[in-house]
Amino acid sequence: MSQINKLLKQAQKMQAQVMKMQEEMQKKEFEGSAGGGMVKIVLNGANELVSVKINPEVVIPAEVEMLEDLILAAHAAAQQKVKETSDSALGSVTGGLQLPGM
Repeated sequence: MSQINKLLKQAQKMQAQVMKMQEEMQKKEFEGSAGGGMVKIVLNGANELVSVKINPEVVIPAEVEMLEDLILAAHAAAQQKVKETSDSALGSVTGGLQLPGM
């Protein structure tokens, strides 16, 4: 019975660490850019778009489609940074153990 209690305590500790890591992640910001820095976006750790910065040089009416593509690319780059940081932090807490729903 003591082994089960030990495992339960370890699981509770791990859960608390995961929750703390998730809270810390939400406070972080991640920048993604495209077009050599002409378009930059910032996401928070909850994957919410915080800001978009566009260099005025790329705002040419005939180039609107390119600008839209650059914004999508910058957003994807920032999302990838959020995922990598989150996965890395979660892996350090769980010791690489894949937990359902995380």
